[in-house]
Amino acid sequence: MNKFMEKANDLAEKNLKTNAGGPFGACIVKDNKIVGKGNNTVLKDNDPTAHAEINAIRDACKKLNTYDLSGCTIYTTCYPCPMCLSAIIWANIDKVYYGNTKEDAEDIGFRDDFIYDYIKNMDNDVLKLKCIDRAKTIKIFNEYKEKDDKTIY
Repeated sequence: MNKFMEKANDLAEKNLKTNAGGPFGACIVKDNKIVGKGNNTVLKDNDPTAHAEINAIRDACKKLNTYDLSGCTIYTTCYPCPMCLSAIIWANIDKVYYGNTKEDAEDIGFRDDFIYDYIKNMDNDVLKLKCIDRAKTIKIFNEYKEKDDKTIY
């Protein structure tokens, strides 16, 4: 077994015993060293965003003192959900190794497919999105566009 996937799997296995969240673990690697790790703590933290990948990203960013994880790879015990995929992309991680498939996750009760379907079809029964008050909110965006000291991330 790949040593980094083994670490992610160990995190998932330990998590299974704590009931802090689902059976998921992840680690982030840079220059062949683990720089971040996480397990799912949704239940422990009462935080629906506390997935293993998100927690590993937060850990790596804190340890490396950066929001940009370019050059890093993430090893995770399951194909990332849409939220985690987005976070991985936002963090500039360009390689993901995963163990279990999204179908495996569905088989044990995790419901990611409806989110993929929503993104694809924008189903209003899942989430209603409506643009309001843009004439006011766009002003701060326009001010930001003109700022000389901004950092694009």
